[in-house]
Amino acid sequence: MTIKDSAPLMDHAGGAAARRPWLLLAGSFAAFTVSAALMHSYAVFLVAFIEAFAWSRAETSVAYSVSQLVAGASSPLVGALVDRLGPRRLMLLGGGLLVLGLFGSAFVTALWHLVVLYGIVMTIGANCLGLVVFVPMLSRVFVRRRGMAISIVQSANGFARAVSAPLVQLLISGVGWRGAYVAEAGLMAALVFPLAMMFRHTHGSAPAPASSDRDAPAPRAAEPAHDWTLLEAMRTRHFWLLFAVYLFTGLGSFLVSLHQLAFAVDQGFDKLYAASVLGIGALLAVFGVIVTGTLSDYIGREWSAILAYGVSIVGVVCALLIHGPEAHALLWLHACFFGLTWGARGPAITAKTADLFPGRQLGTILGVITIGSGIGSAVGSSMAGWIFDLSGSYRLAFILSILSYAFGCLAFWGLRRPP
Repeated sequence: MTIKDSAPLMDHAGGAAARRPWLLLAGSFAAFTVSAALMHSYAVFLVAFIEAFAWSRAETSVAYSVSQLVAGASSPLVGALVDRLGPRRLMLLGGGLLVLGLFGSAFVTALWHLVVLYGIVMTIGANCLGLVVFVPMLSRVFVRRRGMAISIVQSANGFARAVSAPLVQLLISGVGWRGAYVAEAGLMAALVFPLAMMFRHTHGSAPAPASSDRDAPAPRAAEPAHDWTLLEAMRTRHFWLLFAVYLFTGLGSFLVSLHQLAFAVDQGFDKLYAASVLGIGALLAVFGVIVTGTLSDYIGREWSAILAYGVSIVGVVCALLIHGPEAHALLWLHACFFGLTWGARGPAITAKTADLFPGRQLGTILGVITIGSGIGSAVGSSMAGWIFDLSGSYRLAFILSILSYAFGCLAFWGLRRPP
């Protein structure tokens, strides 16, 4: 074969290599959408559990709180595993755990069953199809467009919330909550192998395929050359500021999000109507996360995150003003403002982590920092239920959410200079 004859083959190989990063990005989005939708559906099942078992709000929140703690605690392990094994094997493991947990949830008769199945089994499974798995890989593929790539994946979180709330409520209305769990288990079983096969050429912390990122605008700062280890990162104040950002963001978000539907039903709104409104609001997160994540590449991670915090605070204020089922406009405003920036700080936080601590242990570092999110989310979701049981209202929980977001802003602003 002459050089001339081999040119088309070289062009084809080059084209495939250029497309590969975008296929990995699409696969990450699809996998995270599925796992996040299954986990977020708990907010809808929560209302069904209260009706079926007469549990208090605090009791019904226990499984979710345990889930957030387990998510944070297992993130370092998942981060270390993905650095060594790669995304494909982690996804096969996680998908199997999700199928097991979902199917078993259809037969729960006691609260501890739910704690084990949702709080532990499903949570570890979802973590294996989560951001700790995808962010290190995408950070190596998309260097100049890191914020954009991470924001696209994290926007799957909002898309998942938007789809899961109304669809699961329809399933529960049609076949009951036990039948809905069986249907979800069947869906996960059908998708796990096709999703995993999208990552069959990725191998742990090995260099990712080169991307077409070279044509993107120049980054704001030169890429740091130091290969950070976990112990080195933990000696910097930036590591603990990131931990605080995750903590306050999880606390502020989950003082509201888990109990949104229950709050709306308490105010007199129809369950399916409220689920649909909240789902449409959550859909806006797809736009909000991508915009704020992409903006972070140009205006800085700090300003992008602070903008997202401000919009979320407006959404929580709208919820505070709702005092009955006639406040349709306020419910829509709450759903849209809160939904628009659900997860919108995530791309800035994870991209900032990759900016500050690049290297082969990025997955491990990100996993340890994510413990802060698990603690904040667990405390927020359980505290909101406990506050309701004591006061008969979620309003104090919403006020604490606003304060948590404000502290998150302050912690993020402290990250503006590198270590």
